[in-house]
Amino acid sequence: MELHLADVGSEYAQDKNVKKDDVEALVQWTNKQPHLPEINELQAILFLQSCYYSNEAAKKTIDTYFTMKTLHPEIFRNKNTLLPLFNKTIENSLATCLPKKTPEGYTIIFLKLVNIDVDNFNFIEHIKYLDMACMLQLYQEGTSTGHVIVADLKGVVFAHLTKVIIAGPMVLKNFLHYLQEGMPIRLKGLHFINIVPFMDKILALVKPLMKMELLDMLYLHNTVDELVKFIPLECLPENYGGFTEDTSKLHDKAKDKYFTNSTFFEWEDKQTTDESKRVGPSDSVNNIFGVEGTFKKLNLD
Repeated sequence: MELHLADVGSEYAQDKNVKKDDVEALVQWTNKQPHLPEINELQAILFLQSCYYSNEAAKKTIDTYFTMKTLHPEIFRNKNTLLPLFNKTIENSLATCLPKKTPEGYTIIFLKLVNIDVDNFNFIEHIKYLDMACMLQLYQEGTSTGHVIVADLKGVVFAHLTKVIIAGPMVLKNFLHYLQEGMPIRLKGLHFINIVPFMDKILALVKPLMKMELLDMLYLHNTVDELVKFIPLECLPENYGGFTEDTSKLHDKAKDKYFTNSTFFEWEDKQTTDESKRVGPSDSVNNIFGVEGTFKKLNLD
């Protein structure tokens, strides 16, 4: 089964802070945990680097990552690009990593609705889509000094928010817990552009679920002109005044990429925990506001 994963040797070469001994120790620890799936060397590098080379932080992140994916399959599993519901999501929205990184080396995850018809919007499937975009890029291209998420709200109406509310607050809570504590990335910014009149309602929904570190990197922009104070035009799509391909071309490439990498998503789906073999309590989303929730370890620039 060919997964087309990033080259491990290149990861060591580009980041001298990633030590082979630390990576091997993390692989051995993970693979000795009876409830966790076996991980490979690349996965250990991704988790270790995302936690700023702390083995102890990486262990907790690994456990959270696989636990959340196992306990919440409706959000994080069954990533079959041929399923009608998910295929509909891919056709009507864009979730992709832009081809050019920021001057700091940050990977830009770009989100927007291609078709604003509310009937085409399924909040859970969109969360799954975002996770797929990020994980596929991470596993195939390797570590990044940071990730920023840019979400264009143009065309979003209150009925879209209603669908988020109908999906349930626990869906949003679980995803934000995963984003803050389990996803093996260094999150550096969360930017919303073309903000909507009911943005206060959106913030009222998400702010109680966000730790202070994430709130500090949340930015709202009325226009692209405000966004470019943080992300230069050279990194943005052509139809946003930038110098990379326009979003229609990015959308076509993204769809093709997801369909041609179905083997990767099948492999990822099989990496789950066996909760019957767990020793001790599991990571809980309820810890997100307590002392056990750490948001990994952030270097705030």
